[in-house]
Amino acid sequence: MIKNYQEKKPSGAPWLGNIPSQWECLKIGSLFLQRKTKVSDKEYPPLSVTKKGIFPQLDTAAKSNDGDNRKLVKVGDFVINSRSDRKGSCGVSDREGSVSLINIVLEPDSALSHKYVHYLLRSQPFSEEYYRYGRGIVADLWTTRFSEMKNILIPIPPPSEQKQIVRFLDWKVSSINKLINIRKNEINKLEELKRSKILNCVMGQEEDVRSKLSSISWVKNIPYNWSEETLIQVAEEQKIKNVGLAETNLLSLSYGKIIEKDINTTEGLLPASFEGYQIVYPGNIILRLTDLQNDRKSLRTGISITKGIITSAYTCLKVRDNILPEYLHLQLHSADLCKVFYGMGGGVRQSIGFKEIRNLIIAIPPIEEQRRILDVAKQIDNQSNLLIEKYREQISALNDLKQRLISDVVTGQIDVRNIEIPEYEYVDEEPESDSDDVDGDFDSEEISEEA
Repeated sequence: MIKNYQEKKPSGAPWLGNIPSQWECLKIGSLFLQRKTKVSDKEYPPLSVTKKGIFPQLDTAAKSNDGDNRKLVKVGDFVINSRSDRKGSCGVSDREGSVSLINIVLEPDSALSHKYVHYLLRSQPFSEEYYRYGRGIVADLWTTRFSEMKNILIPIPPPSEQKQIVRFLDWKVSSINKLINIRKNEINKLEELKRSKILNCVMGQEEDVRSKLSSISWVKNIPYNWSEETLIQVAEEQKIKNVGLAETNLLSLSYGKIIEKDINTTEGLLPASFEGYQIVYPGNIILRLTDLQNDRKSLRTGISITKGIITSAYTCLKVRDNILPEYLHLQLHSADLCKVFYGMGGGVRQSIGFKEIRNLIIAIPPIEEQRRILDVAKQIDNQSNLLIEKYREQISALNDLKQRLISDVVTGQIDVRNIEIPEYEYVDEEPESDSDDVDGDFDSEEISEEA
């Protein structure tokens, strides 16, 4: 049974309150040395600093051109992103590598358990305290420097107790991760089933429908009353430059959705001017036909529901009168799921444009049938999303439970010294998607740090 500590003392740190009497409370500056060695990403592979920890650089990371100006990370180093818009992105590295200059790299004292440091400094109470020491003009530019961070008091249990805390948390966190992974796998299965049902619906693959052979590369038959036309016959490429910044509603294609973004954001790499972007209108179909070698997620299509601007690197289609925009989008999305666009790239050609897809064969049902298909597809989507959202809420609750448990243990709120740890196999939490937070190499100069 988990109990509270019987004897406590003031920690001297408001964010901690009282701590167990046998624990110490020391400043970060007395326990860590800052590592500021400059290296190249050619010597030391780039790493991503995420809310899940430290990993080899993710494909989704914003990359800078300054690969020769990075910070060295060694095994056991604690790395934390100093920007407030990356709150909670930190961890102890289990590999050598390099990170962008926006990160603080700390070498822990040899007496500290690296895994205890990982749990403590990634806990929510420490995260809030860390960013409280920061400064800046606005939230997105709020930064914590080591000169400020080194004065934060943190709790240090005796070495044997650090080890027991790590053993206990590894056991409990693994148990919670198992439940989270079950729900994530169920979500993935539901998403796959939803995509399959919608694809069959959009391409007329009902079993009782009279059909004929199709010229479409990703489907064998289509309904007998459907016609076939090339993409150029049903849509044209639209290119409207944002001259004079006529439009400022910034849009982005994110995992199959066209979403609005803050044009004044300071996050990631930004263009010198948004005049080079293209204007899009409701009903325009957007295709991301770039970077074809990175195709782990086939979500290269989206349809705009609002007027705005989007990068000119994407292909924008304006639909003709013989097909509904929403239906054409679903059919192009089906082609995307079948890796049609991915197969058009190869060798050094990892990006294509409208001229490469203009002769793609499109199935054309009668307009009324297109409307019926859209209604059915929407119904499938809504029904699946209800259950998916329920599972995501359960995952969120489990993650909250995990974070509360970690915080209570590493800050001395509960006593785990006498808990017997059974035999178990550690299970990590599986990533939900490629959208996990990444470090981001900001297009800016290194933050100056005081000695």
